[in-house]
Amino acid sequence: MGLLWWGRGLGAAFLRTADNLRVRVAFAAAEAAPFVKVGGLADVAGSLPQAIARLGWDVTLYLPLHGTIDQATWGITGTAPERSVPYGASHVRVAYPSVERDGVRVVFVANRRIGRDRVYGAPDDAKRYAFFCRSVAEAIAQDVPDVVHAHDWHAALLVPMIARRAPTVFTIHNLAYQGQTSAAVLAPLGLASAKLPVEKRGECNPMARAIARADIVSTVSPRYASEILTPEFGEGLDGLLRQRVADVRGIVNGIDTALFDPARDPHIAERYTADDQRGKAACKAALQRQGGLRVDPESPLLGVIGRLVEQKGIDLLTAVAPDLLEGGAQLVVLGTGDPAYEERWAKLRERYPSRLFLTLGFDAVLAQRIYAGCDLFLMPSRFEPCGLGQLISLRYGTIPVVRAVGGLADTVHDLDLHPRDGNGFSFTQYDRAAFSGALARALRALRRGGDAWSALRTRAMREDHSWGPSATAYADVYRLAQERNVRAADGERTPLSY
Repeated sequence: MGLLWWGRGLGAAFLRTADNLRVRVAFAAAEAAPFVKVGGLADVAGSLPQAIARLGWDVTLYLPLHGTIDQATWGITGTAPERSVPYGASHVRVAYPSVERDGVRVVFVANRRIGRDRVYGAPDDAKRYAFFCRSVAEAIAQDVPDVVHAHDWHAALLVPMIARRAPTVFTIHNLAYQGQTSAAVLAPLGLASAKLPVEKRGECNPMARAIARADIVSTVSPRYASEILTPEFGEGLDGLLRQRVADVRGIVNGIDTALFDPARDPHIAERYTADDQRGKAACKAALQRQGGLRVDPESPLLGVIGRLVEQKGIDLLTAVAPDLLEGGAQLVVLGTGDPAYEERWAKLRERYPSRLFLTLGFDAVLAQRIYAGCDLFLMPSRFEPCGLGQLISLRYGTIPVVRAVGGLADTVHDLDLHPRDGNGFSFTQYDRAAFSGALARALRALRRGGDAWSALRTRAMREDHSWGPSATAYADVYRLAQERNVRAADGERTPLSY
């Protein structure tokens, strides 16, 4: 069998193969579907561990026991193991209840310092997630896994805590959110307070510290992995990332193809497949009725799902919306975000009540209906590490119109540039004219319809965006992290000292 694990014990190297012991991976994340979800991180942390487990690996996911998690629903009941976690000069009792889900052991880290009703947004978020990392590190120390995989800034400080004891992978889901806080959080964790060059005086940047110490740094698409090495997308950490460039990898996220499946989706008006798309027309009509729009199969129906913030291109969407609506298109928008943009979209709804279906908030069922019922899906992001919306829309045969950036560039290929295998429409320059041009091309192709449009939908629906290929790529990254870790211990690679 091939090499699966390199480890060291008392200075002697040994290996694990598939013939004797399963390789053990420990994940740590702030959110994971279906237990608790705020954003795309939850989709990844809720699906990737299961995909890794299906490859034969032994997987444990550590997750804060947030107050919004329904413990009865998920069977988080009865007594749970407890540990006394060192924290500064004191010790704090932490419980670790666990459940099994789809071959993954999910361990909830239960303590009032960590679990709140709000996953994010508390004034002490940095401190609470630092203690979450300390609590996970204490659990891991009792039975060190073969690889530790930490996700985003909330779990970042776990990397320097455990780096000398296990190979580590740190995944950047969005470099714009780094968790900067006071350096005072470090001492209670037992971490050195020496300042990184990218930190301000008295500051701790959790994400930067994980990037500096992880054996492998990954992010959620190959294009974004290249972009974050540049000042434009590097959010002040591009210099540090360039120092680690040999250890940076980009892997596109997958989606849960069982959950997002128009052939089995219980929430849509009529199910359909790539080979029989007739049900999509019924889904469009049902969505138009639900939103109070004119039921018209010929009116282009365009969908938007996501945060109404400038990262997602809400400024471009707001700029082009009146032209689209005046031109006969209909829009369905689901999301929440910047209050100023929410107000502007509310006024647009008042002006175009029969053409704009606006829902300020999030509704998972409505989201499924938008993916199924719309003709086009709009995602003109200023930057996009990966993006899941375009992958789900492809699964439902709803053609994406995106800016060619990050994961959008990796997954959406412009039909006019790739006539034989294109699956959507894209633009490069971040401005209204470029976005309008891509929309015009998409609308012309939609209005022409016929066999060409049907073939485009069929091709999009047949693409494989499951977690299988991505999980295999992560398995390779885990093996590489193990090799890097051994070389560092043997002096062949010197990790950044900070």
